[in-house]
Formats: sequence, C-alpha cells, structure tokens
Amino acid sequence: MSTHSTAGDPAAEGASGATAFEDLPDRRTIRKAVAASAMGNATEWYDYGAYAVVATYIGTHFFPGEHATLLTMATLAVSFIARPFGGFFWGPLGDRLGRKGVLAMTIIMMSAATFCIGLLPTAETIGVGAPILLIILRLIQGFSTGGEYGGAATFMAEYAPDKRRGLYGSFLEFGTLGGFALGASVVLVLQLVLGEAAMEDWGWRIPFFVAGPLGAIGLYLRSKLDETPVYADLEDAGESEQSATKGLRDLMVEYWKPMLTMAGLVIPLNVVNYTLLTYMPTYLQTKIGLGDNESLIVIIVGELLMMLILPFCGHFSDITGRRPMWWFSLIGLFVFALPMYFLMGTGFVGAVVGFAVLGLLYIPQLSTISATFPAMFPAHVRFAGFAVTYNVFTAAFGGTAGTVNEGVVESTGFLEFPAAYMMGACVIGMIAMLFVKETAGASLHGTDIPESEPEDFGSDGIAEEQAAMDACGR
Repeated sequence: MSTHSTAGDPAAEGASGATAFEDLPDRRTIRKAVAASAMGNATEWYDYGAYAVVATYIGTHFFPGEHATLLTMATLAVSFIARPFGGFFWGPLGDRLGRKGVLAMTIIMMSAATFCIGLLPTAETIGVGAPILLIILRLIQGFSTGGEYGGAATFMAEYAPDKRRGLYGSFLEFGTLGGFALGASVVLVLQLVLGEAAMEDWGWRIPFFVAGPLGAIGLYLRSKLDETPVYADLEDAGESEQSATKGLRDLMVEYWKPMLTMAGLVIPLNVVNYTLLTYMPTYLQTKIGLGDNESLIVIIVGELLMMLILPFCGHFSDITGRRPMWWFSLIGLFVFALPMYFLMGTGFVGAVVGFAVLGLLYIPQLSTISATFPAMFPAHVRFAGFAVTYNVFTAAFGGTAGTVNEGVVESTGFLEFPAAYMMGACVIGMIAMLFVKETAGASLHGTDIPESEPEDFGSDGIAEEQAAMDACGR
C-alpha cells in the first residue's frame, strides 16, 4: 500500500486512512474535473466514431478502386502508428510538468486535425496528394491521442475520492461512448436530412467540422481547473520527476512488471473496443448487408445502452473490486462472442441484440479503465506508465483490429472471424489477470505502487468516506 502520509483529524480520513478528506477538492470541483475529462475524451473519440461511420464515403473520395474499404480501414489504423510516439512524448512530460498543461495541448491538436479533415481536397481534385494529406492529419490525431487518453484517465483518477474512483472514473468512458454515439448520430441525421447523393458529394465533411466547437468546450472546461491534488502533493514533497528523460528511464527500469501486466489487459480491451465500436459499422454494411441507416441504428442503440450501464458498473467496482469485474467481462465475452456474431448475421433484430449483448459484456472492462490502469503505477511515473503502455499495445492490437478483421473476412469469407479474434484476445487478458493486484479504495498518493486490502473497499468504506467528507465540508 502507499506510504503517503496523511494529516488532520482521523475522523476526517477514509477507511484506509490514506487520504485526508479536508485536503480533497470539494464535490463541485470534482464534478467539474469529471466533466472536463469526459468532454475531452468525447472529442477524441468523436473523431474515431465519425470516421468509422463515414468510411464508405472516405473510401470513395480518397481511395477509389477495388480495395477502397480496406484502404480506408488501414488509414484509420495509421493514426495508431503515431500513438506510441505520443505516449513516449506526452507521458513523461505530464509527470514532469503536470497533467493539466499536457491535456490542454492534446485537445487542441486533436480537434484541429479532425476539423481539417473536413477541409481536405479529394483524389478527384489533387490525385495521390489527397490520401497523403489525410494520412498526415491522422498521424497528428494519433500523436495527440497518445497523451490525451492516458492523461485524462490519470487526471480523473487523481481527482476522484479513493473509495469512489470506479464511479467517477466511469464517466471518462461515458465520454468515450458519448463521442462514438455522437459521431454516429450526426452522420445518421445528415443522411436522413441530406440524402445519399448530398452525403456522397459534400455532406460527409460536416461531421468533422463539429470537432471544432467540441474541442473549444473541452479546452474551456480544462482551463478552469487546478492541477490534480495527487500531483500537487508530489510537487510539494519534491518527488516529481526532475526531467522527462529521467522519468522515462525510471519507468522502463523499475516498473516493467506492471507495464507488462497492463499490456495483457490492454490487448483484449482494445481488440474488443475497436472490433465492436470502429469496425462494426463497416462490417454490418459490407458483410452482413444491412443498410447504412440500419447499421447506424444498431450501433447507436448499443452505445446508448452501454452508456446507461457504465456508471452502475463503475460504482459496483468500488464495492466488489476491479478484478471480479474484469474476470466477468473476459469470461463472458469468450463464451458469447461467437454465438452473438451468428445472431448478428440473421438480420437487423439479431444485429441489435447481438451487438447489445457484447457491448454490455464489455462494459465491466470499459467502465473501470481509469480506476484500474492509473493505479498500477506510483504517482511520479503514473502518466508515463499509462500513456506508454496503453498506446504501444493499443497501436499494435487496437489500431490494427479493423484492418485485420477486414483482411481476414475479405480473403477467407469467414464472417465470424471478429468473434474468434476477440476470444483469443480475452485468453491473453485472463492470463494477465493472474498478476493483477487489487487497487479498489487504495490511495494514489506517494511513490509506492498502490495496493488495497479487502477492508479498503466496499459499501461500508464508501459510506464512511462520504460521511467524512460531509463532516469536513467537502
């Protein structure tokens, strides 16, 4: 457990005695931090959602020819090439300079690059220059995302009270799904209002323009917040990294074991995530034969159901711990992936039910990311540990998921391959879970790796924490 010292009246401390509640931000500030993190995350994933559902239009204008869909998915994957570089750059910088400044820079880069995609000339206009420009913007998006997600999760985790980190952290993924759902919804409305011809001609550009105001709102919210309490304490104690280079070196030498363990969880998380949320619209249209609007309805309904369940799963993880949630999700997806893909192949209703079931089974992982992953590292290397590990393995397995699935399905005709791919990834996750420590309710302060005891989490601990915060006016 963390050795971070506490101060103040013991009555004002949580069940684990790790955090002095009088030193926590007030509930209003915590809610603002949650909103700022979620909004930034929504902006990031809005791009991926919008790009995925206009993939057929992108293919027509930028990759005309026989393999338009495959090349469009490959261009989506291109952004992931830059994510590890972003993780190596932004992560140590966030541990050296703080979480807030890095998150401001990443959201500006992300929203600006997305906006500019809507301005791009097409292959009909400038030939091969069009896909080259698209790839450049996707690389910029990937580089910024390398710092955005890990930073937002760390920011959220370090602002949240220890006993409710699962609940508050789940709203980061609420923003993720909100971004995906908003991207799909914007395209659906445009298709219904403008019609197929206008969407094909110029309407596909509009979803990318929406990223501009979304990024501005996220930047405004983040600018109104102070640095996280955990990082502030680290600086006050003189324990923050003295340079980004040293922080990266310390991470690689001293914390390779939690990095490897986290990698084993990132693989199933992202294979499932990008297979379901990014590749699925293309899969439903081109492989199962659903119409454009029908496939979008399937995705939107599933994502809205997932959003409704997210906070409940986050809260439940504060009671039961993170490990049981991950075990349930990994085993459930392994068992039900193939049957649900068979069901989706039966038509629209089967697609709605199958996608919803897989999405709900995925939620116990998704809802606990920002509570689980930041807690695998001590405060002084937390941003870097999360950003580097997450982005390297997301690039390798998440960014390539659409391309791998499309390539295998297209070449073999095995329509259920995405299910088999998800099942294999879940096996890797189960192996990693054997080495995962429980961190629910543990303090994130200090330079030790957090680890909780059974008495650190549960309903009693949550109630005690709430009462203590009430008693000291927080």
